[in-house]
Amino acid sequence: MNSGRLRDRVALVTGAGCIGPGWGNGRAIAVRFAEEGAHVVAIDRNLASMDETLELIRQAGGKVTPYECDVTDSAAVERLVADIVARSGRIDVLVNNVGAPAPGGPVQLSEAQWGEQLELNLTTTFLMCHHVLPVMEGQAGGSIVNIASTSGIRWTGAAQVGYAAAKAGVIQFARVVAVEYASKNIRANSVVPGLLYTPMVDTTIARNQTGGDLELLLRKRKARIPLPFMGDGRDTANAALFLASDEARFITGTEIVVDGGMSARCD
Repeated sequence: MNSGRLRDRVALVTGAGCIGPGWGNGRAIAVRFAEEGAHVVAIDRNLASMDETLELIRQAGGKVTPYECDVTDSAAVERLVADIVARSGRIDVLVNNVGAPAPGGPVQLSEAQWGEQLELNLTTTFLMCHHVLPVMEGQAGGSIVNIASTSGIRWTGAAQVGYAAAKAGVIQFARVVAVEYASKNIRANSVVPGLLYTPMVDTTIARNQTGGDLELLLRKRKARIPLPFMGDGRDTANAALFLASDEARFITGTEIVVDGGMSARCD
């Protein structure tokens, strides 16, 4: 499985921890990148949440450096990036993966909750790029992969307007960065996953959408997916790997949708 597509590249993955066992997007991306030879810088605000991620990378013989950092804090991100550059000398890949949904439409969400959703799901992407882009520009190249959501391109079955608006912003943010920095050999793209079975489904999403009834939630989600199975974080990871690699050298300012065909349906 390891073909060395990211050999010797320094790859930052935010939200590399997970709220439970299984393949969350961040965990899967960090492990997959390490399998392909990257030196993964695994970042999460809860260091303990990365224990399984780090162990899986070590079992695969990969190289990883964990960092505890709240990427909603600009000063903390600035220190993080400076330390990584001091240790590794460069940043080749940045994966902006931090995010989580909160239920509610524009009436149900409070102003504070709206602000929190934008900060967590969109501003984190801005802050990481704000501090990493000068590094990539100085080394004459790099690849940025934003992890968005199908909530940012269509209704996905539940009102979560703050999350949807923020993820739509993540997609457009990548497009703008892609065009602005193309002449500097820096690419920016997004992966748009939807209705995946990640650990967040068992906890946050089941609680928010079906009152904790996991079986009901899974039946509803499976019914909306044309393919006969649900994907997981590994499917997001493989799309992110492609966009980060030289195989995608002429691809920038676009998206890969990873949702089993859900967003192509009319119902």
